[in-house]
Amino acid sequence: MLAETICSAAAAAGLGIAAVTAYRKRYLTAARIAAYAFVPLGLVLTGAVGWLAGTAFSPAAWVGVGLLGLSWVLFSTTRRAERRALGKQAREDPAPAVAGTADGSQAGQLKPGKRGKAGTRSAAGGAGGGDDFSDIEAILKKHGI
Repeated sequence: MLAETICSAAAAAGLGIAAVTAYRKRYLTAARIAAYAFVPLGLVLTGAVGWLAGTAFSPAAWVGVGLLGLSWVLFSTTRRAERRALGKQAREDPAPAVAGTADGSQAGQLKPGKRGKAGTRSAAGGAGGGDDFSDIEAILKKHGI
């Protein structure tokens, strides 16, 4: 009841300020002030203020807010731990997994017994070594770098 009274008073004050502004021939500003003044009145008439007041003083609502916060903390810590584990795995094993390998493993999944070694080249990589960066070198030469 108090919230509705405060919102109605704020709307009345805003409309009064809008009327004074319109009297001074600043119609665009007056229309904007009137629009802001109608917001709290509209919230009261739709029942949003009553719902918000009922939610703010409800213990069940605060338990829900706490559970949402807990779930956010769990999501963020597990994601951080997953990233840390993936970063550690990438530092230990720099050879990435390829999709469709001969042993049937999927991309992104490294089997413990099937890890590649850092110095070896696959058949797709070629034995030359100069071919790996030829397209990058061409781009850099094109731009004069």
